[in-house]
Amino acid sequence: YEIMLDDRIVYTDTKVKYLVVGAVYDTEQKVNLTEERQRKLNRVNVAALPLDLALKKVKGTGERTLIVFSDADCPFCAKLEQELKGIDNVTIYTYLFPIDALHPDAARKSRMIWCAPDRQKAWDAFFETGALPDNKGDCDNPVAKTAELGSRYKVQATPTLLFADGSVVPGAIPAQRIEAELKNAE
Repeated sequence: YEIMLDDRIVYTDTKVKYLVVGAVYDTEQKVNLTEERQRKLNRVNVAALPLDLALKKVKGTGERTLIVFSDADCPFCAKLEQELKGIDNVTIYTYLFPIDALHPDAARKSRMIWCAPDRQKAWDAFFETGALPDNKGDCDNPVAKTAELGSRYKVQATPTLLFADGSVVPGAIPAQRIEAELKNAE
């Protein structure tokens, strides 16, 4: 039997005498079956997301959708930003999701980026040069709301990517895998 806990799947027998914690792999297909199942169970209703709380970047036709929870001071988020340069025909929604425990200055930076006249340009410039916009970050901003949103969807790490089919993939994955996930989500 399969048991879904808050953040993982475990397996047991009919009498719950034995509990197996870990992944089940299909060795012939070379597929992590537990990961596939967990992705299905943890899908997000993308249509219900408040996209007005996110930065929006349209590349090419923007016909595909990618949603990212990102932290301004996260080195893996910076790596993902580099990977995203190679992706085209996508609309990228970025939720500013500072993780204070790891990056105590990220919330301030996120507010400053949000308060810039061109938020997306400020985000891109920050990851290119480290330059922050010239403001105090004291405008009306969604940083606290995006933190709540991430918690509701159990985002525990940055970056976390959401695809159009609602599948969630944590981590800075390479452009080739992003392309494959975008294709699978169509």
